[in-house]
Amino acid sequence: MEDLSIATNAPKPRPRWRQLVASAALLLAGTANAENLTVVMVGPMSGPEAVVGRSYAAGLQLAFDGHNRSSGANGHTLQLLRGNDGGRGADTVSETRRLLAEGRPVALAGYVGDEPVSALLRSGLLEQERLPLVGSKTIQLEVENPWVFGVRASTSIELTKLVQHMKTVGLQRVALFHEEGAQAVVARTEALCKEAGLQLVARASYPAGSSRGLPAAEQLLGSPAQAILIVSSSAAASAFIEGYRSSGGKAQLFAHSGADIEQLSKRLADEHMQNLAIAQVVPNPYKGTLKLSREFAAAAASANPPLEVPVGFTMMEGYIAGRLIAEGVRRISGPPSREALRNALERLGTLDLSGLRLTLGPGPINHTASQWVELSIVNREGKIRQ
Repeated sequence: MEDLSIATNAPKPRPRWRQLVASAALLLAGTANAENLTVVMVGPMSGPEAVVGRSYAAGLQLAFDGHNRSSGANGHTLQLLRGNDGGRGADTVSETRRLLAEGRPVALAGYVGDEPVSALLRSGLLEQERLPLVGSKTIQLEVENPWVFGVRASTSIELTKLVQHMKTVGLQRVALFHEEGAQAVVARTEALCKEAGLQLVARASYPAGSSRGLPAAEQLLGSPAQAILIVSSSAAASAFIEGYRSSGGKAQLFAHSGADIEQLSKRLADEHMQNLAIAQVVPNPYKGTLKLSREFAAAAASANPPLEVPVGFTMMEGYIAGRLIAEGVRRISGPPSREALRNALERLGTLDLSGLRLTLGPGPINHTASQWVELSIVNREGKIRQ
């Protein structure tokens, strides 16, 4: 009978146990070089915006704790080092310098407020230290810097959404409440109103870095505005809304995401908040519509030690920033460094973060990861309905 066997020099398959040993050896080789990386947040841990600063920090910590429990192939873990600037720009820079020396961080995260963020950018620290800033809360329209990465839709996108909604519901006359010196916000609002066929009939401002919204509320009481657009900090928004509603102001109120719903609800009566519309730049942390919201809720419920501030939108924003940093760290293939993290973020492309789409690319124009904006409406009990 003819021999039909085929001669071959191919190596025999490796036994399964040897494959497992080889895989384990590769994993150990990676984790042997793993490092505990520090991220620094300097924000308002005291003062009028303390709830915002502490909430953002809590969200970052939740994300880092989750990452550290399953840190992936390279094994790098993350720790958060917090500093307090009280919302003062001069203290932002000095406290950041101190923590740079103390913690030698791989990144900064969660800086809050126009003046603190502007002071940090003016100082040149990011360029000098080649240090990425991932996640910040400001009123500025855009922050275009090669070392800054945003995790929220820009203020320009928020304003577009709010003005479009006003047009949709039939409003025609709009007033603007804003921080002094925010000329880019004023100019953008004027342009959007003109495009939508709305009239910007009045505007009033409050001193930068303060919560003095009452004088502006009194000023706008006599305006013919059907709607007032609020582009301010939470503390200033609270003072403005309280003063305006207490004096009988009837215009519909629309706020950009700087007005933190949790902080407003602590100061304002339910009737003052009723029908307030707020632009939100992260998914609702109270509803499990997205997988991301469910993961956040589970992390918050199991936090150890327990959270020092209530769950809310700002905490969710910090959580998203922390998840983005962790993803960047996972994608570092060589030794971890500030530049390696920045490069990993610029190579991110599009990431489905449990239902939230984040996109980053090279160059400052591609450093805003999210376009998410939706409106929250407050009901007569002071609770959010969407």
